[in-house]
Amino acid sequence: MSQSEPERGESESPLQGVELRMAANPTQLSIVRAVAADIAMRQDFDLDSIEDLKLAVDEACSTLIALAAPDAVLSARFVVTDGVVQVATQVGSKRSSPPDRDSFGWRVLSALVDSVTTWVAPQAGDDEYVVHIDLVKRGLVDA
Repeated sequence: MSQSEPERGESESPLQGVELRMAANPTQLSIVRAVAADIAMRQDFDLDSIEDLKLAVDEACSTLIALAAPDAVLSARFVVTDGVVQVATQVGSKRSSPPDRDSFGWRVLSALVDSVTTWVAPQAGDDEYVVHIDLVKRGLVDA
């Protein structure tokens, strides 16, 4: 076995954070908002920053749900590093274009977080794509 291959039982990268996978359905949004709020609270975010993260995650997931293929799975992965919450969301879609960055929803999303990026990647097999929206939210730094 070469040195670059993981040994049996080892994963290539350790699992970090929390990942949710659910039906791409608006009824599931309350779960994602609750997880976002809990993670932000555990990082001692102030109340405004907690609410901003909840709203941003809601907007990102709502945007992806609108682009989702029938029976698609919405994924949201939360990783915390040094008080910074990174949220990576994605969904399978029939569309090859990213969300409209000139929309009102995108402007709101951009105002709520420190950074937001989106891209589309082809999915192996069918004419399907994976649409991604990634967010970064920092807590307030003590002065």
